[in-house]
Amino acid sequence: MERTAIGDISSKKGEKIHIAGWVDVRRDHGKLIFFVLRDRSGTVQAIIKDGTGAFTEAQKLREQWVVSIQGIVNERPEKMVTDEQNGDVELLIEDLQILSEAAELPFDMDAELNLDTLLDYRPLTLRTQRSRDIFIVQATIVEAFREYLRQHGFTEYQPPAIVGGDAEGGASAFKVDYYKDKGAYLATSPQLYKQIMVGVYERVFSIGKVFRGEKHATSRHLSEYSSLDFEMGFIEDHHDIMEMTQGVHSHIAHTVAEKHPEILKRLEVEPALVPAKFPILKLKEAQEIIEKEFGGSAVGEPDLEPEHERQICEWAKKEHRSDFIFITHYPVAKRPFYTYEDEEDKGYTKSFDLLFRGLEITTGGQRVHDYDVMVQKIKDKGLNPEHFSFYLQAFKYGMPPHGGTGNGLERMTQLMLGLRNVRETTLFPRDMNRIDTRLSE
Repeated sequence: MERTAIGDISSKKGEKIHIAGWVDVRRDHGKLIFFVLRDRSGTVQAIIKDGTGAFTEAQKLREQWVVSIQGIVNERPEKMVTDEQNGDVELLIEDLQILSEAAELPFDMDAELNLDTLLDYRPLTLRTQRSRDIFIVQATIVEAFREYLRQHGFTEYQPPAIVGGDAEGGASAFKVDYYKDKGAYLATSPQLYKQIMVGVYERVFSIGKVFRGEKHATSRHLSEYSSLDFEMGFIEDHHDIMEMTQGVHSHIAHTVAEKHPEILKRLEVEPALVPAKFPILKLKEAQEIIEKEFGGSAVGEPDLEPEHERQICEWAKKEHRSDFIFITHYPVAKRPFYTYEDEEDKGYTKSFDLLFRGLEITTGGQRVHDYDVMVQKIKDKGLNPEHFSFYLQAFKYGMPPHGGTGNGLERMTQLMLGLRNVRETTLFPRDMNRIDTRLSE
């Protein structure tokens, strides 16, 4: 018999079907055994009665055993109907085959686990409803990012993960041994390559891994994360990039809210507030508001402190009904060499951060496109232009005004779902304390 996906069972009332999956829950009630069975598409309640041929075999089953089952799809009594998936049906098991046994679990899958337990047993904890919810939403974020940019003429490309130098000119990079006694690095950003690709396709995006070696042990930093980047040519200035960025994030937020209302409900988080236009403040303006509304000292600092990010997001939500806010015009000294300086506001850049629910999730802006200016900017940062000769070819032979953004997927997921730690939104976190197992062990 052809296998039926559990998510399709509700349309098979009265039929005999074949399903296969995992045992999520087992409950014994006298001569009845109830199971919650799970496959890729969802869950369903199944029941087996004493006296049937499969009852003896069913008595062996425990959580996470893998089974193949045939049975009849029955409607639930009206008083037992729920709003959950397949809440109007249950499967009466007639035949059962055990495909794989499972050892006793080291913890209760329904318990609220601390972070170390969650990560120490990652191959198991990824099977929990909470983890499955998180990574279904994350997959939707990636899908929506890709969908929106493709609709707007962007071509996807694949950036390298091993590079000859550090694109950011200062971020801590992981050095690796390369051929012929040469040193190379794990990429801290696809920045240089996406700018090169503007000279090829004009509008490009990538979804890939980047690596940062800073010794952070906070709830929002990782040593390896997924970067969602786009770059586009023939812009007027950074406002064109901000407009595209707003479109991308609005589409992501609306798509998550539309596709996963049940997940947002389970995680007790509201859909993102997305206004028709995200509020925009220069860094100096934001700092003045922070001091006026919240007190403390902010004006004159080259960046926003984490507490300041939280405060200005609180202000944006109150004043503009927005979970998003752009902060622009960071100092030249605070931004990488390729960032465009504002001709009318010297010392400050045509760059921005997009803050969302209290944290920065996107950095972007207009890039330098003139070859001679770029060479000088590299020198001004104390870097050697010869180390960037491969990259500079694109500018020596004609580049349009352009710009783009980089977005952290895990942090975006964390904030979309109101989670406390970015490691919850990372399948297999890499940080200064663990690579799967704890480095201290």
